[in-house]
Amino acid sequence: MAKGFAETHALCRDIVEDAVRGNFSPVYLLMGEEPYYPEQVCNAIIKYALDDSERDFNQTVCYGTDTDADKVVTAAMRYPVFAARQLVVVKEAQAMKNLDALARYCQNPLPTTVLVLYLHGAVLDKRKELYKNIRKNGTVVESAPVRDYEMGRWISSFFHEKGLDITPDAAALLAEFAGTDLNKIAVETDKMRKNLPESKTDITAEDIENNVGISRQYSIFELTRELSSKNSAKALRIAAYIGNAPKFMMLMATGPLFNHFYRILRYEALLMKNPGAGTAEKAALLGVNPYFLREYDTAAANYPARKCISIISLIKEYDFKGKGGNAGEASQPELLMELVAKILNC
Repeated sequence: MAKGFAETHALCRDIVEDAVRGNFSPVYLLMGEEPYYPEQVCNAIIKYALDDSERDFNQTVCYGTDTDADKVVTAAMRYPVFAARQLVVVKEAQAMKNLDALARYCQNPLPTTVLVLYLHGAVLDKRKELYKNIRKNGTVVESAPVRDYEMGRWISSFFHEKGLDITPDAAALLAEFAGTDLNKIAVETDKMRKNLPESKTDITAEDIENNVGISRQYSIFELTRELSSKNSAKALRIAAYIGNAPKFMMLMATGPLFNHFYRILRYEALLMKNPGAGTAEKAALLGVNPYFLREYDTAAANYPARKCISIISLIKEYDFKGKGGNAGEASQPELLMELVAKILNC
């Protein structure tokens, strides 16, 4: 089973710290649907395994589409030239037709070689000998996608490690903009930091809007908040803004709306099972900052479980229509307005 992002983050942090100190495993298997952590580890190993003066004779970087197991083993079996180690990196390793043939080398890897197998957006079969040998003699990093309801917590942790504090609404806004694309968040954060004073460490929603190019008037985050409180006029106005945004498609709205009402339903189930649940338990169930619990209390009052189930069915129906199913002549913006109006009337 893939580890949660907190465990993956801690493992990768330890690997990077070891690399900085010059400590390396003979083999690394970097894999997973979410490429952010494998890429960070791969870059750190390349950066710290060799000095610049050692790279010409001791570094081999290739791609799975352009190599095979025999070539990789031949490179890995060489001894370093005027260096403590040599580095062999295979990127897009999942594209190698005979990747499993590396199992024999990984059973007894050369201690003076650092071999990195980077499977971009893919996972190695854990029943195979190759995986078992690397697990035994090297280091495995498996990076599963961060789930959408975990993104606020991931962003807060990410900013904290950079010496920044981000408000919960700013984290939610950034998560809505980037989805679960961790690399996109990292890139946008670096851009934002260049535009902010060095002394500024508190990041607000306004900072995200001004430096990441998000307009909150077109935000699904704003729409879900107004739907939670059944503020019909404002919810319909925001839906009109969103629908008329360039390149708008229904799937951009139905995914976040489904997640929102599914969280409300889970929240109500917790309250029915444990009416005395504390703030920490509620926040953990939803995967949100306690800051947002008041909104969920309001939403639970406005949308009892039966209504939530009906709304989730509606969202699925309009998701299908947005993909061309039984939508008639309705445009994408019109479909969104219909859906929001029906949600408000539930």
